[in-house]
Amino acid sequence: MLFSRRGGQGARRLLLSLLLLIAWEAGSGQIHYSVSEEAKHGTFVGRIAQDLGLELAELVPRLFRMASKGGGDLLEVNLQNGILFVNSRIDREELCGQSAECYIYLEVIVNQPLQVFHVEVEVKDINDNPPVFRVKEQRFFIPESRLLDSHFPIEGAADADIGINAFITYTLSPSDYFALDVQANDELSKSLSLELRKFLDREETPEFRLLLTATDGGKPELEGTVQLLITVLDVNDNAPLFAQAVYRVHLLETTANGTLVTTLNASDADEGVNGEIIFSFVSDVPLNIKKTFKIDSSSGEIRLIGRLDYEETKSYEIQVKAVDKGSPPMSNHCKVLVKVLDVNDNAPELAVTSLSLPVREDSPPSTVIAFISLSDRDSGVNGQMTCTLTPHVPFKLVSTFKNYYSLVLDSTLDRESVANYELVVTARDGGSPSLSATASVSVDVADVNDNAPLFAQPEYTVFVKENNAPGCHIFTVSGASDRDIGANSLLTYSLNANEYFTLDVKRNDKEIKSLGLVLKKVLDREDIPEHHLLITTVDGGKPELTGTTQLKITVLDVNDNAPEFESTVYRVRLFENAPNGTLVVIVNASDLDEGVNKDIAYSFSTDTSADTRSKFHLDPVNGYISVKGNIDFELTELYEIQVEATDKGNPPMADHCTVLVEILDTNDNVPELIIKSLSLPILEDATLGTVIALISVLLVLTLLLYTALRCSAPPSGGACVPGKPRLVCSSAEGSWSCSQQRRQRVCSGEGLPKADLMAFSPSLPPGPISGDREEEVPVEDDLPSFPGIGFVVKMFEFLGTNGLEPNQQLVVRTILAALKKKKNCCRIILSLKSG
Repeated sequence: MLFSRRGGQGARRLLLSLLLLIAWEAGSGQIHYSVSEEAKHGTFVGRIAQDLGLELAELVPRLFRMASKGGGDLLEVNLQNGILFVNSRIDREELCGQSAECYIYLEVIVNQPLQVFHVEVEVKDINDNPPVFRVKEQRFFIPESRLLDSHFPIEGAADADIGINAFITYTLSPSDYFALDVQANDELSKSLSLELRKFLDREETPEFRLLLTATDGGKPELEGTVQLLITVLDVNDNAPLFAQAVYRVHLLETTANGTLVTTLNASDADEGVNGEIIFSFVSDVPLNIKKTFKIDSSSGEIRLIGRLDYEETKSYEIQVKAVDKGSPPMSNHCKVLVKVLDVNDNAPELAVTSLSLPVREDSPPSTVIAFISLSDRDSGVNGQMTCTLTPHVPFKLVSTFKNYYSLVLDSTLDRESVANYELVVTARDGGSPSLSATASVSVDVADVNDNAPLFAQPEYTVFVKENNAPGCHIFTVSGASDRDIGANSLLTYSLNANEYFTLDVKRNDKEIKSLGLVLKKVLDREDIPEHHLLITTVDGGKPELTGTTQLKITVLDVNDNAPEFESTVYRVRLFENAPNGTLVVIVNASDLDEGVNKDIAYSFSTDTSADTRSKFHLDPVNGYISVKGNIDFELTELYEIQVEATDKGNPPMADHCTVLVEILDTNDNVPELIIKSLSLPILEDATLGTVIALISVLLVLTLLLYTALRCSAPPSGGACVPGKPRLVCSSAEGSWSCSQQRRQRVCSGEGLPKADLMAFSPSLPPGPISGDREEEVPVEDDLPSFPGIGFVVKMFEFLGTNGLEPNQQLVVRTILAALKKKKNCCRIILSLKSG
């Protein structure tokens, strides 16, 4: 809000006045709201926290509470936003009946400091009740002799609403004979009657059916209807007439039974039987009137036959009918209004609502213990009340509003000194004689949870072997103790989440004596060697206090794991003639157990042959396999060693593996090939065929000699691979050595006539040929004129000496030199000796 400088002083005064007014209203604690009946749940009523000057953040800490007298839970407060809203259906007629004003009285209480506010919520009427006729059909018997402008009373409708919503107007369906006459007798009711506008003729129209509609003044309008059945009668054309249309009577609610209420006076202009009158209540008179009043049919006296109660019914409206004895009879109606006067016949009533029972011993003074509301059904001075409390210490009564009190703590409490207080609240009214009522309030002092549970030891160490069966009891811990009482000392136990252990709580009556640790899953030291558990106990106090103890579970080893080799089969290669002590392979096994259960000893299994055991040595500690005997490829190409690893557990456990040792060949055997002599005599007059045959023999001899030299070459070259056994092929003339790998058999067959081929073991003395030097053989430059010899020389030159050892190359060159020197025949002596 903005203020001009000129008017600033006046504006400040106005603002100050407003603030003082608001503060005065807050201090007085009276706030007025209004809400319409039948409002939906959640309908906004008012910002009660804001209007009371309370901060939203204070509502919960200050224990914001609201109590309602007679309103139940119709209204509620949202503690988040401080809004008062409709909580359940409000029916003004059910709550206040026909009272012109209807209020719900609320008392709002907050602590620290104690403040009490009174709120009244006016329930406004809505037009939710239509006018209602007591019967669906009203019958009239009208003699045809009735005069125009005659009136026939009609029972009107009633509306449960108030004010304009209960203001009823009536309309009658169109008729040439009848009109509706409405007379306002007083503020309580209207008199309705049918007015005859046209003479009746029973022979023309013996019966009329009219519809009377009652419409209230609400928005929207509500209606009620009743059928008017009019029967036109003949003869007896005078109805009884009452001296008064309305009789008014005042009675004290203590009036005794049999008391005369009033005497009705009616007359009939007819004579004889048609003039004799019988008095009665109308047929649809309410049941409570029939139980309370009685009418004498002849004299018209109305007497009291029931008990009057001002607090239940403040007034009665009695419809009386006077009927003559004519044929047909004629009748008339009047009303008797009985107003009941109040008498001090009701003692005060006390309603105690406990708010903070039992009371904590650490509660501060001014804590609200209970809410006390007084009520008296009497009115005036008979309903004015005072309230007192005995004994006073350590409590007191604080008046918060008319007939509302709060029982608050006046000083500190000590549960150990006094655990319970018996208080008496007395309410007394102002009637004469005065009536009173008392109520007893028992205040228990609650214990405060100020002691935490405590175990005998903060930590336990437990040793348990692995592989115990589930359900096995492992350890027992004594239960914790708590110095508090009641719920504050009621202990519950829990074990931190794990899959191996659970707690077995042993009880003695209601007290827990011990806690058993039970195994629920088999322990495996190799998986988890140690478990750390935490047992927690929580007492029942608010806030809760806890105590803990730790369990260190050490899992002891059991020999349940066999040794395992890194590989089930070890494959190694070893050259023959390896010296003793040569490391062949290291076999390695591991055991998941610990201590002696994982100590491993290696040994040859019983499946290992004696020959293998003689060739190899196994270190029992490290698993080293080494050579200890002569290894010869030509004797054994593959050794299969079975090794066993055994732990030192009880009982011991073992594992096996296989070591396959493949022996590799080395060039430790000299090839033996000796052509002692070769004589091929050729006649001087030999034909061309003879020459060709000689050339063929030389060619075969050349190929055989080349193959033999190649097979004796080192492993790096040649057609025959070393390291494989040799196959000896024999014939009548001699034997040759060939490669088994290539599966070739080269054997000498039957030669040509006069051919001689012999092979024998070398017995030559050492000569100048060696593996590291080459001796040149002088060769003549001129080739012999014989074409066969030249061809053989060319073949040797073509095949070459690559891949041959130096001594073998020297042999080839010697053959070439010899071939070049011969003319008609040749004799070759070949001697081979290993380098």
